[in-house]
Amino acid sequence: MKKAGIIRCQQTEDICPGTTDFKFAAMGKGSFAETGPVEVAAFVSCGGCPGKRAVSRAAVMIERGVEIIVLASCIKNGNPIGFPCPHRETMKEAISKKAGEKIKIMDYTH
Repeated sequence: MKKAGIIRCQQTEDICPGTTDFKFAAMGKGSFAETGPVEVAAFVSCGGCPGKRAVSRAAVMIERGVEIIVLASCIKNGNPIGFPCPHRETMKEAISKKAGEKIKIMDYTH
C-alpha cells in the first residue's frame, strides 16, 4: 500500500477534521480511485497564505517515506468555507519542482 501525505488549507483546519479525506484514502475513492487505497502517513496544512510552507512540508513528508502528495479538496474546491485557494497552481508547481518526477502530485481528495 502506498503512503500519501495530504496538504490542506490552514484556513479550514479549525472547521474540518479531515475525516472525509481519510475515509476516501482508505477506500480508494475520489482521486484515490487511480491509486487504490492508500495509507495517510502525513496530514498537514499549507502553513497559511500564500502556501509557501507547503513546499518544505512536502519535502519532509517525502523524506519520511511519502510517495504521493495530495492537495486536499479544501484547496481546490474551497470547501467548507466556499473559497478555493488562489495560490493552488503556484503551490502545486513549486511542490512538483521540489519533489521531482518520482513523486505523484494529486489535485484533490474527495
